[in-house]
Amino acid sequence: MVNNEHPKLLSLNRVVSLVDRYRNRLFGRAPQPSPELWHLSFIECLARVVKPNLYVELGVHRCELFNRIIPYAQQLIGVDIDAQARHFLAKSDKVKFINSTTDEFAAALRAKPMSIDMLFIDADHSKEAVLKDFWNYFPFVSHHGLILMHDTHPKSIEFAQPGRYCCDAYKAVEELSINTDKFEMMTIPVHPGLTLCRKRTAQLSWLDNKY
Repeated sequence: MVNNEHPKLLSLNRVVSLVDRYRNRLFGRAPQPSPELWHLSFIECLARVVKPNLYVELGVHRCELFNRIIPYAQQLIGVDIDAQARHFLAKSDKVKFINSTTDEFAAALRAKPMSIDMLFIDADHSKEAVLKDFWNYFPFVSHHGLILMHDTHPKSIEFAQPGRYCCDAYKAVEELSINTDKFEMMTIPVHPGLTLCRKRTAQLSWLDNKY
């Protein structure tokens, strides 16, 4: 097949489509992702529906999820303490990488606030760190904006040990669930777990007169 489009002018969706097409021709079908990475497709689908103006991801690692959100958000900010993470970012004018701790970026937001429509918390998975990230960024989440927290339903106590895969992030959700006057939340009980939170004081966004 001859492609007359200049490579530099190919859209991200077009590149993904071409890669999938040729991969399927070579291997018969696309390789199956790890069962533990189901959240990637789930959050991508969510972003496709919500279409956030600003998407912020705390802890981008190798940008497996971050790059998949690019087609659906107007602006994206990825925060990671590892400077090497920037090399995995897809090239886009919509993308900004912040090489800092989540605490440092939260401090920067207090000086120059932004309205975050979709926030993914996936940095330090300890209870204390998840709670700190949640409350540090909560004031900057738009009304009826979404906060997603990863690794909140480990399949066994082994995965919930300090320093292990999920650590004790689930305990942060337990504590947050005690008082939900300003938000609602639920956890998908499939390992490693994903908690969805909506910032709200009223059920219907168009009837919310609190703001």
